[in-house]
Amino acid sequence: MTNGSPEHLTTTEARAGTTPHVTRVVLGVSLLLVIAIFALILFIAR
Repeated sequence: MTNGSPEHLTTTEARAGTTPHVTRVVLGVSLLLVIAIFALILFIAR
């Protein structure tokens, strides 16, 4: 049971761990792939 006062957690405690920053890598690689595909389409369509 709670004693009436809210519990204060740090950000790391609230999400129970750390983040490995995989999202940055995935977004970066996918952005480069999209740019390469669009450049390839532009080159072929000429």
